[in-house]
Amino acid sequence: MSTSARLRDTLTDRLTEDGTLTEPEWSSAARSVPRELFTGSYFAPVAGSAPTRYRPVREGTPGWLEGIYSDRTLITQLDGRTRPDDVAEGAVSGSPSSSSTLPSLVLRMWQQLGAEAGHRVLEIGTGTGYSTALGAHRLGSARLTSIEYDPVVGAAAAAALKVAGFAPRLILGDGLRGDPDGDPYDRLIATCAVRYVPLPWLHQVRPGGKILVTLSGWGYANALALLEVTGPGEATGRFLPGCTSFMIARPHDRPPRPTLALLPGDERPSRIDPGKLDDWTGAWVAQLAAPAAERLGAGAEQILWDVSTGSQARTAPGPDGGWTVVQRGPVRLWDRVERAVQCWQSADEPGQEAFGLTVSAAGQRVWLGRADGPGWDLPI
Repeated sequence: MSTSARLRDTLTDRLTEDGTLTEPEWSSAARSVPRELFTGSYFAPVAGSAPTRYRPVREGTPGWLEGIYSDRTLITQLDGRTRPDDVAEGAVSGSPSSSSTLPSLVLRMWQQLGAEAGHRVLEIGTGTGYSTALGAHRLGSARLTSIEYDPVVGAAAAAALKVAGFAPRLILGDGLRGDPDGDPYDRLIATCAVRYVPLPWLHQVRPGGKILVTLSGWGYANALALLEVTGPGEATGRFLPGCTSFMIARPHDRPPRPTLALLPGDERPSRIDPGKLDDWTGAWVAQLAAPAAERLGAGAEQILWDVSTGSQARTAPGPDGGWTVVQRGPVRLWDRVERAVQCWQSADEPGQEAFGLTVSAAGQRVWLGRADGPGWDLPI
């Protein structure tokens, strides 16, 4: 047995033992698809660097193959242009823009999607092609279409899929617009995050079909939703438990901002503990309330900044206990966050599985508890 096959078996056994892999067909895919074909080189963060720097890890580097079969996300591109093989030596800085998502998450999502033999599936975000290969192994290449936004990333994925023996239909373009041919699909899975569910998806998945997508935003909070399409342009469903995050689709990413300048404003006591925004679901609730705000800081010292309006909010420990907040601009960001967090707290701070999403001609609304319960509109 080759070292690659042995490492694949070890990883698959571990994911089976911890309950991630529950279906034999996906276990077979995990044992069969060589991840190194799709992540021949990757970036590893340099421990202790701030801002984070990355060093390239290539074939022949000690620990290269073991790193590929660790259950972690492997960064394969920085700043939308720099790939590991572009770096001659040393370390570089940059923002991750493409990656091979950790295998446990990819396989868990394929299972949550409920894709079965005979289903036609549309994948948004080919990336390295590893997830695409897993899907093609389970469903057959003819049943899978995958769309990639970045032409360099897409070309590399196409080459790797060919070497691996798979031939799904591949499209280069804006995955948020879906398949330009508009064929009906039984399932849609997104391996990028979006601020709202793109309307073309809701017309390209047949009624009764499923969409699995991560909702995110400029506050960097994420939540995974499984939706059932109820009619053209309509869907409903709930968010799933766990902590799922993806890079946001480039057309949905926040606009460039200047260097942050904290400006004076109106000060008052905060009605909530700002540290609640460090909670996975607490951050999600705050983002629902202030979807155009970027979140910085941590603990008692949170900063919200809405670039589009110049609105700001920043919190700090109060001189006599508690916390204070300073706000400025036309949007009182912290007022909105307080109301949302207090609503969540009144429901005993449930996890994201307590939330749902309804999409209709009237808009896209996230709700807590029931569809007619308290809720927030997504920024379409």
